[in-house]
Amino acid sequence: MTTEEMLGKVDHTLLKAYATWDDIKKLCDEAVRYHTASVCVPPAYIRAIRDTYGEQLNICTVVGFPLGYSVTEAKVAETECALRDGCDEIDMVVNISDVKNGYWEKVEEEIRTLKKICGSHILKVIIETCYLTREEKIAMCGIVTRAGADYIKTSTGFGTGGATREDVELFREHIGPGVKIKAAGGVSTLEDLEMFISLGCDRVGTSRAVGLCRA
Repeated sequence: MTTEEMLGKVDHTLLKAYATWDDIKKLCDEAVRYHTASVCVPPAYIRAIRDTYGEQLNICTVVGFPLGYSVTEAKVAETECALRDGCDEIDMVVNISDVKNGYWEKVEEEIRTLKKICGSHILKVIIETCYLTREEKIAMCGIVTRAGADYIKTSTGFGTGGATREDVELFREHIGPGVKIKAAGGVSTLEDLEMFISLGCDRVGTSRAVGLCRA
């Protein structure tokens, strides 16, 4: 796979709490230049990015980030605001406490609710694999599939661990045919990027890909 093809699968990401507008512009300029799949940015910057870059960029943002335990009504409000501001894709964090409690119907209904709001916009579901057992990960593959989300995503990058080969392989085995995979968290080398794409990830979330591919 060429460098250009790999970058076309990257959500070029900057979600640090102290990200400045200059930082965000640098990210966006790189995304335009290298044709990344999207920029994944804090919700507060969506409107400014859309006003500055127009339709040059696919804008992704996060909802319920990074801990996931916001009530559904708060995630609904975040999602609606992001879409109004010009966002194209939503990466939501599931309520991990609900997952650990086995409240499967509640978790599924929350995802279904946000997907209904997203409509034709892409919804990615972050399940934060580092906190889950193998059985919980398998259960979440089924839930994400039934709820109609577009992607299952490994990690926020803010937990105790990130994407692994084993988790991606587990996803691939248990998700439905309409669900794609996004690896995120700890993708720090060109070998990581190549590996996750070769394993079948349609997207990889990382802040490092452009620098790695230029090196």
